[in-house]
Amino acid sequence: MTNRSSRSIKKYFLAKNLKRDLPSSIVVFLIALPLCLGIALASGAPLFSGILTGIIGGIVTASLSGSELSVSGPAAGLTVIVLGAITKLGAFDTFLLAVVLAGIFQIILGFIRAGTIANYFPSAVIEGMLAAIGIILILKQLPHAVGYDADFEGDESFIQSDNNTLSALGSALSKVNFGAVIISIISLITLIYWPKIKKVSGVPAALLVVVLGIALSFLFKNTSLRLHDDQLVSIPVVNSFNEFTGLFTFPNFKALANKDVWIVAITIAIVASLETLLSLEAVDKIDPIKRVSPTNRELFAQGTGNIVSGLLGGLPMTSVIVRSSANVNSGARTKMSAIFHGTWLLVSLLLIPGLINMIPLSCLAAILLFTGYKLANPSLFVRLWKHGKDQFIPFVVTVLAVVFTDLLTGVGIGMLIGIFFILRTNLRNPYFYNINGEGDIKIRLAEEVSFLNKAAIQYTLTHLPKESTVIIDGTNSRFIDMDVLEIIKNFKHHAHTKGIIVQLVNVKDHYDVPSLKELIYTPKKKNQNVS
Repeated sequence: MTNRSSRSIKKYFLAKNLKRDLPSSIVVFLIALPLCLGIALASGAPLFSGILTGIIGGIVTASLSGSELSVSGPAAGLTVIVLGAITKLGAFDTFLLAVVLAGIFQIILGFIRAGTIANYFPSAVIEGMLAAIGIILILKQLPHAVGYDADFEGDESFIQSDNNTLSALGSALSKVNFGAVIISIISLITLIYWPKIKKVSGVPAALLVVVLGIALSFLFKNTSLRLHDDQLVSIPVVNSFNEFTGLFTFPNFKALANKDVWIVAITIAIVASLETLLSLEAVDKIDPIKRVSPTNRELFAQGTGNIVSGLLGGLPMTSVIVRSSANVNSGARTKMSAIFHGTWLLVSLLLIPGLINMIPLSCLAAILLFTGYKLANPSLFVRLWKHGKDQFIPFVVTVLAVVFTDLLTGVGIGMLIGIFFILRTNLRNPYFYNINGEGDIKIRLAEEVSFLNKAAIQYTLTHLPKESTVIIDGTNSRFIDMDVLEIIKNFKHHAHTKGIIVQLVNVKDHYDVPSLKELIYTPKKKNQNVS
């Protein structure tokens, strides 16, 4: 082992890092637990498969990942795909084979360096996605905070089983459980003020919130404020190791010849990879140390995690922004937080399922509400507004699109708007226009002049004043598109009708190689070619 790799490993066990990573891992574990269960339920899969995916995402994927703060597990964005695939393939073990194949495809994507597409996500769109996730967390967790939600824990889509997100809020407010409301309010107050008390700030506020939630739940047990079973966490209770091993399901490799398995695998690989890259970019954006995660290595880690998940009976996984952002906001410094969170999921399932099942969902909702506010802080909107409409409009469009559709659709819409503004800015700068002291007009072309600049250059040339001298200078241009060259040459050919004198300086056809005759007989002019 080299000294460099040895130092790299040692950093994960430094006291200053563990002091932050251990408390953060508990917060992420508490958030991940109900989300893993809810996503499995919505996917039509065994509840154990959701927990198992979280365990593998924490221990296996995080260990291989190059990201220090990303957390992987079952993703809400895949629930519709998973539910449809299990129904289409007819058996859960056949679906597991598709998950294994999807993992192999992701590893291939990593080797061919497909992760570089993450470099092309506009910053305003990523900021908008983060703010939208924060708003979704607030809207989706309010029903849990007041004690009623008809939809699964972890749902992120606007359209849901009980109509939509806004109508769900109305339904929840008509079925308020005041015990849940009291627990939520006390939990939020604790999350806000506990870290400000320096003498006790070493104790994670989220852990205290859970302890208080369990205590209040017991206190309310024989009163009108008591919580019902569906207002508490519910994980499978495992009474022995043999019972635990019996929960695993293995893929049906006999279905390899089934073309539908391959179609599902490719679909999962593409969607899971896109969600992972978006989440990774977002996590790097909010990392206080501003580290840059290797995207291709992440695809390899995700692919490996999905292979293991499929082999053991888990769901497809991605890097998930809710758990990852909670990890960042809880102060995590290294990947040990994600690894520990996977370990706590395993320990809770094996050793303390009874205790875990006493945790009120309302206190976990408070943790997510707090995380949501941090992601969608009003100051973020103010900052983007100050950056100008080229940043603010794509940001706001992404926020609204993600909130009212789903993550991938919303980001896709935001990308289109973001690209529009990028192209619009590019169209404004195909050249530099100035008039010298003698009244000559000089148009100096930019370094890259593409077909996208065609309209702007056409407009400028058409509206030049009559009887003027125009110099079009391509000295700085590395590339001039053929369409633009044609416009310039046509303009020069017909300019005499307006009394315009045109000089072309180094405006060359970048596609044509000069003939031997031209090389021999055309006189060369130092540094410029005036025609």
